[in-house]
Amino acid sequence: MDFIVPEEITAKLAELDAFIEAEIKPLEAENIQYFDYRRENARTDWDNDGQPSEAWEEVLREMKRRADKAGHLRYALPKELGGQDGTNLGMAMIREHLAAKGLGLHNDLQNESSIVGNFPIVHILHRYGTDEQKEKLIEGLITGQMGVGFGVTEPNHGSDATYLETTAIKDGGDWIINGVKRFNSGMHNAEYDIVFARTSGKAGEGMGVTAFVVPTNTPGLSVDYMHWTFNMPSDHAEVSFHNMRVPNGAILHEEGHGLILAQAFFHENRIRQAASGVGAAQYCINESVDYARERITWGKPLSENQAIQWPLAELHTECEMVRNLVYKTAWHLDRKDHFLVTDQVAMANYRANRLICEAADRAMQVHGGIGYTRAKPFEHIYRHHRRYRITEGAEEIQIRKVAAHLFGYSGKNKQ
Repeated sequence: MDFIVPEEITAKLAELDAFIEAEIKPLEAENIQYFDYRRENARTDWDNDGQPSEAWEEVLREMKRRADKAGHLRYALPKELGGQDGTNLGMAMIREHLAAKGLGLHNDLQNESSIVGNFPIVHILHRYGTDEQKEKLIEGLITGQMGVGFGVTEPNHGSDATYLETTAIKDGGDWIINGVKRFNSGMHNAEYDIVFARTSGKAGEGMGVTAFVVPTNTPGLSVDYMHWTFNMPSDHAEVSFHNMRVPNGAILHEEGHGLILAQAFFHENRIRQAASGVGAAQYCINESVDYARERITWGKPLSENQAIQWPLAELHTECEMVRNLVYKTAWHLDRKDHFLVTDQVAMANYRANRLICEAADRAMQVHGGIGYTRAKPFEHIYRHHRRYRITEGAEEIQIRKVAAHLFGYSGKNKQ
């Protein structure tokens, strides 16, 4: 196997670094309240159910405009959408590189906004959407001018998506949808919601779940409240559907095949989250090493103490191992071996999510009292990445998936 980073990716990283210094850092400095100790408070409209403030989201839109103009935002999208057909390996390396720079407008953690966009819903719409759905949604999603929610999780069902209680029943040429979605992401400013509902089959079956693209002003759709989370602001809504009528043309892809879309969303998203986790972990490690060298206690640098050295050395080793697993898995995904590396995606995701939480916690410990304050970024990094040990497949689900492949209950080793 060739371990040399492809030249085009090395060149892209250098290009991104120059762009950040020239275009993004000045914009960040003009809006520093969103990135210093005030970040959570400045970003949150506390009197509007804890939603992101409009001023904060306008800064993000301006960042996207600049990144799009410079040719970076659409890197991972196909050329017909103005992209560069960026690879999964390229995206993994870019996401890691940007996260390793620490907090900043170039790659914000709270809502995954970045100068190199991660557009899982755009990919789904491009592959499976109707011409009308593509025309209405794709461009606005890319530029940030349009919001689209993604509703899978329910009050009684999270990772067990085949047990959805939200139903859609055929009524003439329409569908009547009833149910509730929890943590329906993006609904604070969404004009459309992608709603997953059971249309046929039995609870627990993979087939029979259908995805519908629904305007959020459809009668019967209610955004009831936002869930205030460990990391604010919140775009995670509780949404209910009461006899909501939608046309048959609202179906995304095919009737009964909705979970294929959810899997496509999660698969590529998980490896990119893992890459970001590795980058953020390396940032925490590097910052801790630098601080330990400078900090003098009892007449000598803190770095001379094995109690400081050893935990960081172990984290650094873990970081290198997970990094290589992420790269290898992304390389396989580029060869369309999705089902052959499902277990490796799960491995990379849960190990990276655990790694960054441990690295952020260790950084706080090494920095002592100042590490616990909001003058340092570690609490923000921890609060953000802690959610990925639960969302988009809890780490227990990821481990279970690895075990299923290992013991031959599913995947390439199925007996």
